[in-house]
Amino acid sequence: MKRMDTINVIPFIDIMLVLLAIVLATATFIAEGKLEIALPEAREQSAMVERDPSEIAVDRDGGLYFDALPVSLDTLSARLNTLATDTPIRLRVDAGAEFGRFVTVVDLLKARGLQRVSIITQSP
Repeated sequence: MKRMDTINVIPFIDIMLVLLAIVLATATFIAEGKLEIALPEAREQSAMVERDPSEIAVDRDGGLYFDALPVSLDTLSARLNTLATDTPIRLRVDAGAEFGRFVTVVDLLKARGLQRVSIITQSP
C-alpha cells in the first residue's frame, strides 16, 4: 500500500471555481435587473417622495454657501435646523480650503443629526 503524504486540493479548487462562476453570473443578473420578477399589485399606491439634495460649499477663502447662496456660519446653522434628518446633503469643499472649516461644517451636520451626506470629489 502506498503512503499518502500530501492532500490533493485540485478537486477543491475545481469546486470553488464552479461556485465562483455561479455567483458571478447571478450577481450580474441581479445588478442589471434582468431577472423577470412578477411583482404583486397593491390597491393603495403612493409614490416615494425623494427630497432634492441641499448643497453646502466651502470656497478657497473659507466662505460658506448653502444652495449656491453665500451664508455665515450662524445662518448655515439655522438653515440646517430646518432640514429633515433624512435630507440628502452634498458637501463640496475647495481643495485649497482650510481643513478646519471642513471640520466645522461636518460638526454642524453631526449636531443636527443629518446623516445622508455625500462629499463631492473630482476624479483624476
